[in-house]
Amino acid sequence: MTGEKDIRTLLASIHPVLREGEYVYVLWPYGRPLVPGIEAAVREAEGITVVLPRAEADRLGLRYDFVAAWITLQVHSSLEAVGLTAAVSAALTEARISCNVLAGFHHDHLLVPVADADRALEILHELAARSSDQPASAPALVLRTEQPADRPAILELTAAAFSVSPATGLPVDGEPVEVGLLKQLFDCDEYLPEFSIVAEQDGEVVGHVISTRGWVGDLELLGLGPIGVVPRLQRHGIGSALIQETVARANAAGERGIALLGGPEYYSRFGFVPSVSLGIDPPTAEWGDSFQVLPLAVWPGGIHGTFRYAAPFERL
Repeated sequence: MTGEKDIRTLLASIHPVLREGEYVYVLWPYGRPLVPGIEAAVREAEGITVVLPRAEADRLGLRYDFVAAWITLQVHSSLEAVGLTAAVSAALTEARISCNVLAGFHHDHLLVPVADADRALEILHELAARSSDQPASAPALVLRTEQPADRPAILELTAAAFSVSPATGLPVDGEPVEVGLLKQLFDCDEYLPEFSIVAEQDGEVVGHVISTRGWVGDLELLGLGPIGVVPRLQRHGIGSALIQETVARANAAGERGIALLGGPEYYSRFGFVPSVSLGIDPPTAEWGDSFQVLPLAVWPGGIHGTFRYAAPFERL
């Protein structure tokens, strides 16, 4: 199959896909045979540089500094094509996202900082849209405080976002529990209007996050969740934008910290750490490191105790 050379066609067809996991660059120990699991290798006068999954590097005891997300441009580009790497790099550079490019026979691969993965995907999708017959840019994403009239749309997108269980990966039978939880959170005493935030695009509510009052002893914190994005726009940076807006509002309001239950590999990019590292026990011990806290600007330190969510969480 011949690779595409036309730059406009290439850019319109890049179809970026985020690989699962985190990847690192390491200098391979001199004289050590290469092992399975290495994704790429470059031989230089100074030695061999390899790219491999972070977990594999940790298992082998190899040192690294840069932790990357791996994005593959699905378009089959010719090795003789001119301009693709420059256009992609320029778009990411404008957004101040570092990018390391690996060219394969069929595809180009981008390694970007893990914290910037969602934003990089969004930028690449916009770059493709500008190069095709679609509008020059995607509709602007508006983040605003939820209004009561938004609630039917919020519940609908939440049902769609959680139609497959994030815990089991299996389809949910009936209404997801997150929908019923949201209904109760909207009406509970711990509801904080300014921390129920919707993402709106072209007049459509496409994402939502809510944070309600929580505590460790007498210390007030925020309990974030649920957060949902319509399935067709997941991995387009909307969830990241909602989290960043929550953090900005929380700092502006003088909140001490934000707690949540979620995957550490995702939320660590925003500064969340396992709650126990800060002296806070999760509401359920089995949650372990999946229960995380983000200390904010006025984090007091010296906290010890168990986190307590808003009342509706206790009734789950």
